[in-house]
This record gives sequence, C-alpha cells and structure tokens, in this order.
Amino acid sequence: MARYTDAVCKLCRREGKKLFLKGARCYTDKCAVTRRAYAPGQHGQGRKKTSEYGLQLRAKQMTRRYYGVLESQFHKYYEMATKKPGKTGDELLFILESRLDNVVYRLGWASSRAEARQLVVHGHFTVNGRRVDIPSYLTKEGDVIGIKENSRSSEKFKAVLEENASRPVPKWLEVNRDAFAGKIIASPVREDVDLEVDETLIVELYSK
Repeated sequence: MARYTDAVCKLCRREGKKLFLKGARCYTDKCAVTRRAYAPGQHGQGRKKTSEYGLQLRAKQMTRRYYGVLESQFHKYYEMATKKPGKTGDELLFILESRLDNVVYRLGWASSRAEARQLVVHGHFTVNGRRVDIPSYLTKEGDVIGIKENSRSSEKFKAVLEENASRPVPKWLEVNRDAFAGKIIASPVREDVDLEVDETLIVELYSK
C-alpha cells in the first residue's frame, strides 16, 4: 500500500499553513509552521509570484494533503465526482469526507487523519458489525462505525479517546461515546467541510 513516508511537517510548510497532520503537536509552539513559516528547501524564503496554474496546483495539493491521499487516488476520486449529479468540486470533497479514516477522525477517535489511518489499518474498527481495515473504504449514509470490543480496553486507545473527547462532531455524524459507536446520519454538505480549500480551482486544474 503506497503512502507518503517523508516528514509531514514539510507539507504544512510548503502550503504555508497548518494542515493539522500531527494532531496535538500542531497546536503547540513545536509546530513547524510556527517556527519556520516558509517553504522548505534552499529557495523556500524567496519571494515568488504565483501564476493561475500555480494557484490551482496548490489548491489540489493542499486538499490532497489534508486527507492524506496520493495523486492517483485523488484523481480517481475526481473522476468519480464528475459522474455524480451535483457540483463536481463539492462531490469530490464529499467523497474524501466519506473515507473511513476521515470518518474515524471526525468522530473524535483519532488525533489526526494519519493516526486514524494507522488505527484503521490495525483493524480497530467495524462497519455495520464487520471489521474493516482499509482506510480508503467509502462509507455511506446509514453505516454504523464501531470500535472493536477488544480494542476499547487498550491504554493507547483510552488515551486517544480521552484526548479527543471534547472535539465537536460534524452534524452529518452521530456518536455514542458510551457505546463506542458512531453513525452516518446524513450526507455531508459543503458547509460541513471546514477545511480551507477552494474546490473550484481543483476543477479548473483538471478541466484543462
């Protein structure tokens, strides 16, 4: 399974903003964007004029990095979005939001999407009662996501759940923390996606 293995803080610095890829660390003074608010590399502090294509590319790269997906997978999601009846940009974001690793993160069961991805791969979650260990699994309205019973008692999992207990859950999700279960009660709408992304630039880029 292909995945990004370099330092994730470089991704935030390249985009010039926090992508919250390392959970709690992103809120401290140790955050790389706080300490070095310029792009990585020897030319990172140079002043550059961004072209129209550059703006479109940055929008695509930032969105891709928010959700932790590689280029080929992101393009596949875009092709899926073009076949849906709504706005292509919105549909693309909704597909990304429906990934199991993102749903786990949104439910407050992980400190970051990267951590959620790892927990899913390790088989800690079920969808409609069946264990699913594929982070890219696309959930749908009505699905019930649960934490496996033998995972609930681990100290690591208890710490993660306690750390994220107060994080707000989007209105398209419902969580029962006592039952270690969450449910997708509706499809997300654009207002539910709280990330600083411009999906219209992504559509323009892929439409060239």
